[in-house]
Amino acid sequence: MSTNTVFTIGRQFGSGGRQVGKNLAEKLGIPFYDKELIAISAQDSGLSEALFSNADEKATSSIFYSLVMGNYPMASGALGVTEMPLNDQLFLIQNKTIKRLASEGPCVIVGRCADYVLREMKNTINIFIHADLENRVERAIRVYEVEEKKAEDVCLKTDKQRANFYNYYSDRKWGMCRTYDLSLDSGKLGIDGCVEQIIYYEQLWQKNKGKAI
Repeated sequence: MSTNTVFTIGRQFGSGGRQVGKNLAEKLGIPFYDKELIAISAQDSGLSEALFSNADEKATSSIFYSLVMGNYPMASGALGVTEMPLNDQLFLIQNKTIKRLASEGPCVIVGRCADYVLREMKNTINIFIHADLENRVERAIRVYEVEEKKAEDVCLKTDKQRANFYNYYSDRKWGMCRTYDLSLDSGKLGIDGCVEQIIYYEQLWQKNKGKAI
């Protein structure tokens, strides 16, 4: 099965979005990037992996001040690189890595505002994977071995962190349907069902390219 599409995947914690992306990449025979982006960005920049790992999908500590003041420096491009907090500088470095990998061919990229970073690329499909809290808590316990009494809190706090990161570094809203091309409930479809729906969507999209609506 061949494709020339770059797939980006946003996901709620415990929804299985990472597994959806991994299975999709394996089925299509294309590269998969999630935590791998940390090592690649570190190699590209010559900086420590630990720096990227510590900043991974975390907005700069100035986020709350920026939100209160209505100032979004990363979206507006108002600051010079040397004036930015470290997390912001690392975000820009990772952006370059994401753009380079996407320019090299079809792939699956999980999280890290990839849909926003690649917003000017025509051959992208942006997906959001979600599920109800009960399903996500169960998966967090079973797959990620989160303590049962902490699982719900971990799901909610991780989602809040991801939302803060996405909303700070883009001019879009994390998890809002119009932000993505396709939004899928993994609790209802299952991991394999989500993969099938993404492939079907991509086939329809390719078939209808250039046709009048």
